[in-house]
Amino acid sequence: MPAWTKNDERQYEAIRDQQIDDGKRTEKAKEIAARTVNKRRRTEGRTPNKTTMGTGNPNSGLEQRNVDELRNIARKLEIQGRSKLTKKKDLIRAIRKYRK
Repeated sequence: MPAWTKNDERQYEAIRDQQIDDGKRTEKAKEIAARTVNKRRRTEGRTPNKTTMGTGNPNSGLEQRNVDELRNIARKLEIQGRSKLTKKKDLIRAIRKYRK
């Protein structure tokens, strides 16, 4: 993974210090700062975004979400056997069955 630039380091330190000043624990402040810097780097295309960690737009149906988002939903719901579900329709079926 490409190293942070000096500008990234300055932004990280500024965000970390601001979070600490706002009363956050040091470890939490470091995490927030790193996530913020990395998100900006991904947005600028300087870091590859291989998979999503989100669950998609909550206002859209399951059919409009991609397989990675459906897997994340299944993980949050703790659906057993989800790692074996590789097809979108199987994931949707399992999520709907769990929610009933």
